[in-house]
Amino acid sequence: MLLTVELTKKWMESTNRKLQNHREYLTSLDQAIGDGDHGINMARGFQEVVMKLSATDYETVSDVLKDVAMILLAKVGGASGPLYSTAFLKMSLAVKGKTSINQTDFMNALDEAINGVIQRGKASIGDKTLLDVWHPVAAFVKETDDINWEGFCQTAQKSMESTKEMMALKGRASYLKERSIGHLDPGSVSSFYLFQSLTEVFTDGE
Repeated sequence: MLLTVELTKKWMESTNRKLQNHREYLTSLDQAIGDGDHGINMARGFQEVVMKLSATDYETVSDVLKDVAMILLAKVGGASGPLYSTAFLKMSLAVKGKTSINQTDFMNALDEAINGVIQRGKASIGDKTLLDVWHPVAAFVKETDDINWEGFCQTAQKSMESTKEMMALKGRASYLKERSIGHLDPGSVSSFYLFQSLTEVFTDGE
């Protein structure tokens, strides 16, 4: 893989389209176990991201990711804003100054993002959070020298689906304890859309 500035912009544009199209679905998932605003917040945040990126010229991927982080922090409410912002900021710092990033760079960026989210959210793998998609995806990237994008996307999807049978141990959903079982984690679903969009950027799918 070689993620350029232009492809990074396309990644965010594709993610935004998915979030707009699934805003009500994400909100319904969050109404079941959270504050009920995940879809609205994420759709608003990524709409702002796309507006900013389309109006700005960038020399490095790290600068694109940094702007994504800053906008999400400012525009996405609840717990998701700080967590997604932290993930993208850590990714930006991991590839600082790079005009494009290869698979090794991407792998390092994902690791930094995951560590940042763990520190920020005080969560662990299996707590029914977005980490339960990000961590398996990062592990998949490490398994091969040439990413199989179909497998990458399948990993993200299966990981997202696995959150349905987890009991939430962090966030508003944790107040429900056993009653959180049987519901998908909204942050994991939006993370799936993010990685599904990246797959489509590299496979010309949509």
